Amino acid sequence: MYVIRFHLDEKNEKLKALIRAKFVEYLDRAEKLKEHLAKASTHSGESGKGATSNGATKAADEGEESIDAETKKLRSGLSSVILSERPNVSWDDVAGLTTAKEALKEAVILPIKFPQLFTGKRKPWSGILLYGPPGTGKSYLAKAIATQSNSTFFSVSSSDLVSKWMGESERLVKQLFAMARESRPSIIFIDEVDSLCGTRSEGESEASRRIKTEFLVQMNGVGNDDQSDVLVLGATNIPWALDVAIKRRFEKRVYIPLPDLDARRKMFELNIGSTPCTLTAKDYRDLAQQTEGYSGSDIAVLVREALMQPVRRVMNATHFKKVPDADGKIFFTPCSPGDADAIEMSWMDVASDQLREPQLVLNDFLKAVHAVRPSVTASDIAKHIEFTQESGIE
Repeated sequence: MYVIRFHLDEKNEKLKALIRAKFVEYLDRAEKLKEHLAKASTHSGESGKGATSNGATKAADEGEESIDAETKKLRSGLSSVILSERPNVSWDDVAGLTTAKEALKEAVILPIKFPQLFTGKRKPWSGILLYGPPGTGKSYLAKAIATQSNSTFFSVSSSDLVSKWMGESERLVKQLFAMARESRPSIIFIDEVDSLCGTRSEGESEASRRIKTEFLVQMNGVGNDDQSDVLVLGATNIPWALDVAIKRRFEKRVYIPLPDLDARRKMFELNIGSTPCTLTAKDYRDLAQQTEGYSGSDIAVLVREALMQPVRRVMNATHFKKVPDADGKIFFTPCSPGDADAIEMSWMDVASDQLREPQLVLNDFLKAVHAVRPSVTASDIAKHIEFTQESGIE
């Protein structure tokens, strides 16, 4: 409209002639396009019957190829969650937790070794929730299961299943369970399951809701021919934050408490391992008594702190003394300045192959006990006990 108005108001005749020529050119092109479209429509109508079936088949093939490509992409992204190598953790490496071990052996080991025991109405658990304070060994138990069972082990977290693309997260969940069913017997271990399946609220996103819905569908086996031989193993530090429907899907709920006296003693032995030390059986019991309220993770940190004490003695020593080995080779080890054989020197003066490592002694652990405090509070324990009384099974 602006161009037409400009043409009418234009006083320059040459410019007006140029505009009129452009109008004619555009109209001519429009007519040709109209004729071309009419012919194409007629041709399409004449060959419609044959083309319809061929076109539909081609579209279907393209759709299937698109679906297959999408599925391959999703499965490729999930391939990293399958443990290709066993973690090499035995049941004996897990100190204490007798109830949890028995529950997991009942759910995982026995059905594979003695399938004849689980017939008729007797079926192994399909969902087990391990809950308790942080650092008590829930993930370590999962590693023991992965080692001891002959099952395909899927270890997933929220980062493996949450995607920024609309609708992809629930498709990842669906493909995860599909892969687990194809690789039966299999175990799906979901660490920090509360981050994926927390309590539903009005303020949560639509994507989060859809993930929970897909989890509910898959864990319930809806739409699947068979979901036997697939165990869903969840771990959480805050079981009360789980969605009620999700919590119900975990038929067996096992409380993983803080280690007792015997378990703490065993943890000290396991964490020290083959490191040279002078601790006696009584020393191990004393340390276990002094670490009441410590989690397995706390004790591991405490032992690492104690293991560094000999290193610090080497760094801080102002005097060393010569100590021969069985073959008569001379080594240097830190000593007190008052020692009769003390030589004033620093660790920088000792050759790298002539240093004799100081042994671990009880005092190293006593220092570590004062340096490392428990990470679990009494209120945390009270919450878990309350949850166990209300909702837990073991």
